[in-house]
Amino acid sequence: MRELYHFWFCPFSRKSRIMLAEKGLEFDLKLELTWNRRHDFMVLNPAGTLPVLVEEKGHVFAGPYSISEYLHEKYPDIDLLGQSKKDRAETRRLTEWFDVKFNHEVTELLVTEKILKGFLKRGMPDAAFIRAGAQNIKHHLKYIEYLADRRNWLAGDQFSMADISAAAHLSCVDYLGDIPWADFKIAKEWYARVKSRPSVQPLLKDTIAGLKPADHYRNLDF
Repeated sequence: MRELYHFWFCPFSRKSRIMLAEKGLEFDLKLELTWNRRHDFMVLNPAGTLPVLVEEKGHVFAGPYSISEYLHEKYPDIDLLGQSKKDRAETRRLTEWFDVKFNHEVTELLVTEKILKGFLKRGMPDAAFIRAGAQNIKHHLKYIEYLADRRNWLAGDQFSMADISAAAHLSCVDYLGDIPWADFKIAKEWYARVKSRPSVQPLLKDTIAGLKPADHYRNLDF
């Protein structure tokens, strides 16, 4: 059985989990606390980052981009990029938007400060960072609304890596109850459709002892 090394609140781990499920591939989850810098894990990925996919024959793919490209090429029957060159370019543009821009402006500020530092005691939370993340997410939700109001899915007519990347980051933040869904109804409707997909529902069962998710987190209809 292939294995995916992950952490519950690593959006890139969640992205790989959704993608594997969308491709119809079975896998075992292996929880990895990267700050322990466990020797056997560092052998798999000297960078010490998540996610890491180990295939059944022992081939190792480290990092979200390596995993994504491998799965796109190895299992092309389920298309998550788009049919045309233009569609694929747009999917990749938006995937980068959420994996880089959203991650830097929102995920790292809220999830890192509140969970890794605040709850897991991996440092002292910075209130200014949390305020900035809470403000930044509004601009991203406006952009999601702009896209979702004009397209069937974020990058176009079909569900794609753009939706997967966005959902992976949003789901981490939504666990904390830090998304003002009431002010962004179109984005909320899009996310409800994403949450209803079988590939995403297992993520909603993730929990960490002592840290309860927002009341609506597992509710597919909010």
